[in-house]
Amino acid sequence: MMTKFTQAEIVVVALIGERGRELGNFVSEILNDDTKKRTVIVAVPADKSPLLRIKGADRATAIAEYFRSKGKNVLLIMDSLTRIAHAKREVGLALGEQPTSKGYPPSVISMIPNLIERTGAGGKGEGSITSFYTILADSDDTNDPVVDTARAILDGHIVLSREFAQLGIFPAIDINQSLSRVMNSVISDEHKNKAEYIKRMFSIYQENKDLVLMGGYTQGQNEEIDKAIEIWPKICGLIKQDLKEKANLEESIQKLKGIN
Repeated sequence: MMTKFTQAEIVVVALIGERGRELGNFVSEILNDDTKKRTVIVAVPADKSPLLRIKGADRATAIAEYFRSKGKNVLLIMDSLTRIAHAKREVGLALGEQPTSKGYPPSVISMIPNLIERTGAGGKGEGSITSFYTILADSDDTNDPVVDTARAILDGHIVLSREFAQLGIFPAIDINQSLSRVMNSVISDEHKNKAEYIKRMFSIYQENKDLVLMGGYTQGQNEEIDKAIEIWPKICGLIKQDLKEKANLEESIQKLKGIN
């Protein structure tokens, strides 16, 4: 959805360590005719050497940097940072580095910030790079070294939930665990207060849904739980988005403000 509906002038997509079949699907099904004209794809399938996978991530970032230097606003999507870290781990261990947490040598932890910090706003007269990195948490471990390192550097993180996917809520974003560190700097106080209210109601519903479904809760016992149950369908309508649906920012904000 991001590559198809983005307003960025240039889109750079790095598919590192993915299956070769997924590349064909991405080009034929996800990109539209307009986006294809301004999209650069760097693909290094899973069967290629770890050195090529590392080089692919570096090359994609370098391409984004080039267009930024030309004054373009670039969207960089890298899938996935975890497989790049795995490739770096293979190389590091082969060179005799000592493994640390989860078997990652120190060179992996130093590589991640060096790669990420190359993106962002350019100098005077240059454009910008807005980057998204997918990270696979092994066994859903949010304290994985790759997850921890990236989370400490990036301006925010979007956490996907297996539970929401099973409920048919797509994109399966856990809005309570997800975070933007720059959100409060770019939105109005009204928007901020409404977002916090929705997150609180979301959290209350999630904490009490089992009790409600088992019939252990009677309406009227708690006003906030009653309210969370009442507006839950509206919250689901707000956070769900079809793969082919374009979400307008202003319309989404108005939809958010309309939930009471």
